Amino acid sequence: MKYFVKIITVTLILLGLTACEDRLDIQTNFPFEVKTMPVPKDIQQGQTVEIRCQIVSEQKYKYETYTLRYFQFESNGRLKLANQEPFLPNDTYVIPNRTFRLYYTSLSNNTQSFEVWIADGKGKEQKLNFEFNAKKEEGTE
Repeated sequence: MKYFVKIITVTLILLGLTACEDRLDIQTNFPFEVKTMPVPKDIQQGQTVEIRCQIVSEQKYKYETYTLRYFQFESNGRLKLANQEPFLPNDTYVIPNRTFRLYYTSLSNNTQSFEVWIADGKGKEQKLNFEFNAKKEEGTE
């Protein structure tokens, strides 16, 4: 009986050792979502609107980086992060934190629409659509 117990124990140890791999498999590819606070529906020329954003992920990987690019397809305006130069359309910019604020300034009296794309380092992207109606200055029609 002792002989069989020793054989089974040695067999289990050998099976356990052969099932192991030499390297750790660390998952760094997590799905994410970008949440925004509500923004005004109307904007007038020269007005700046703050867009509060937060990147939410099930898991947080310490070294994950996120980037932003935008494309304005209707009218004219500027988009930027606080204290930075305005973004150029379709250029890629690093987002410094998971919680950030974008500032959109209208340069037109027309309805304005643009898309913001947020991407992680693994190629996953989230698209945000923004549309502002033209707000007429008080006293004009």
